[in-house]
Amino acid sequence: MSPKSRLYTLVKAWKNKPFHEARDVSGEPWLGLSSAALEEHQSWSKRQAISNEPIFNQQGTKLTSSLFRPLLNSNDSQLLRLFMEGLDNITYWYRSGRFIQGILPVPAHAIASSKFIDGLSDLVLNSRLPVGSVSIGIHQYEQAECIDLSKEGLLRLRRLGILVHLLNFSGSTTQMHAYTEIEPDAVHVDISQLRNTQIPNELGSLKQHFKSEIYASNITLVKDLENALAIGASHSYGGLMMPPVSRHQMLHISDSRIAKAIFSLHPHKNHNGDM
Repeated sequence: MSPKSRLYTLVKAWKNKPFHEARDVSGEPWLGLSSAALEEHQSWSKRQAISNEPIFNQQGTKLTSSLFRPLLNSNDSQLLRLFMEGLDNITYWYRSGRFIQGILPVPAHAIASSKFIDGLSDLVLNSRLPVGSVSIGIHQYEQAECIDLSKEGLLRLRRLGILVHLLNFSGSTTQMHAYTEIEPDAVHVDISQLRNTQIPNELGSLKQHFKSEIYASNITLVKDLENALAIGASHSYGGLMMPPVSRHQMLHISDSRIAKAIFSLHPHKNHNGDM
């Protein structure tokens, strides 16, 4: 048999051989990488997770901030780790030349805990991010006692330059109490709740009585954009604007093309009556 024929036979036999995954002595899959390299690969994969929701100005012409969604469903044992991941995203954007404000959701009961405030403060201080680049989005604040107990924690965070947002705001009596006590820098209104109802007076008068910015969340229909404009929202986000993206994809976003197209076809008047 010629050398070429022998090589052909070996290659054919190898090709037809059933695949067996290589494993180490512990039985775990092995990819030919060291433990450090595997850890780095897993860390890289985690950083590509689709977890950042882009937020735009009302007309969709400019990216203004990002909501870190994994924190919305975190439990107490995950909170500090996920908060650190959110800070890592903001740092990544800042070092890449983009100042993108990151909104990191935190439940109200955590802010009422000095233990969590200590941890959050240490993470923010160690991140060395510029003032104004980190915001916390308070949610699960329906219990008045949580709001009363969280005032000291909020004061500590604000001294670090952290902005305070109220998420899932609807203008209910309990939430208005939280609004008055906290005096947040911004409120996020789930605009999808206003599709089949008249806009509550509490929401319509926010701009008149308070200085907080209004964010319209869950924008999925053109009607939602119109309602967002009606309540005086200056920022919008949701599926119609753009779905969540990875932190690397966020670097390449400048505007919401869908929202820009809608506004170019249906120009709206602003509050001064100009087009």
